[in-house]
Amino acid sequence: MTANTAHSRAAQDLLQALIAKASITPDDAGCTLLLQERLQALGFACEILAAGPQDARVTNLWATRNGASANAPTLVFAGHTDVVPTGPLAEWQSPPFAPTVRDGRLYGRGASDMKGSIAAFIVALEQFLAKHPSPELRVALLLTSDEEGPATHGTVHVVETLRVRGERLDYCIVGEPTAVARTGDMIKNGRRGSLGARLTVRGIQGHIAYPHLARNPIHQALPALAELAATEWDRGNAYFPPTSWQISNIHAGAGATNVIPGELVVDFNFRFSTESPHASLRERAEAVLDRHGLDYRIDWNLSGEPFLTPPGTLVQAVQQAIAAETGLSPELSTTGGTSDGRFIARICPQVIELGPPNDSIHKVNESIALTDLDALTAIYLRTLENLCVAKDTGA
Repeated sequence: MTANTAHSRAAQDLLQALIAKASITPDDAGCTLLLQERLQALGFACEILAAGPQDARVTNLWATRNGASANAPTLVFAGHTDVVPTGPLAEWQSPPFAPTVRDGRLYGRGASDMKGSIAAFIVALEQFLAKHPSPELRVALLLTSDEEGPATHGTVHVVETLRVRGERLDYCIVGEPTAVARTGDMIKNGRRGSLGARLTVRGIQGHIAYPHLARNPIHQALPALAELAATEWDRGNAYFPPTSWQISNIHAGAGATNVIPGELVVDFNFRFSTESPHASLRERAEAVLDRHGLDYRIDWNLSGEPFLTPPGTLVQAVQQAIAAETGLSPELSTTGGTSDGRFIARICPQVIELGPPNDSIHKVNESIALTDLDALTAIYLRTLENLCVAKDTGA
């Protein structure tokens, strides 16, 4: 048995055990207990930081193992045990919570997003600590069962708890599926911010045959919406694409074809770069609405600030690990949606995301190639070793 085969077999066994637990948000379904037992056997101190209402309790795990010295840097692996709903069961080739290997792939809900990354990191830790029982590195895990849902009682709760305690974090790897074709071909070294809003434009309802007695909010709002859609908010920068503004939903009308609606409701979202603070986006958008003379109300929701980790100690350690294990030169990217990295970046200066290919996530018949699982385990292991000897160059 080769070393790579040993990686794959151990990670595959753990991943199968995790997939078998139907941990649909926010139900952890026993995943954390399984992982806690493995971590405690490695000398980790494990703390459950549960949060949320009793009927939808979120399970959060904060586990730490100290390094050889008090000033050893801290590496955090962050992830989530929860998964999205299965979708139509009849469309699955095998039951979503009965892990099945076919043609070199392991099928099951959460295989790629992101129980595969959790299994790979646990196995990498076991092999790392077997070789380096007293490393010059403090290792921690932050796991939650509330990432795929509202994300209000998960990582954000743990981060705030750690912030109040004055906890020092140096590096964080979030195990989100980031690869395009092969594990290691892309690292997310940041994410755009997300600023949403619900715009309500008030008009006057009336008969459609007597428009002079009514005020159509759709007609009034369209020029403003067109201007917002055509606005160049910024041009991005070396790490981020330009900020985008997109309408996701429009609703108006009483359900009858002869009634001018009394109001128009528009949901829209900014995905924004570090070039545009969220306050300036709000001000500029409202200035457009004001200039068009709309009678409106707008409710804003900031769900995440952008974060960025420029090339430094963590990025270099991961790049070197990927090159050594796969021969790939990974692309640095900030594209895609938000992740829990946006919360962790509040207390950790260097945060990246690294996981398997994301082509099957949230889909029926979600799966991961066993070669990708093996590569990910090897990359995590080598990253741990690289960080043990790295001299911090900042972010």
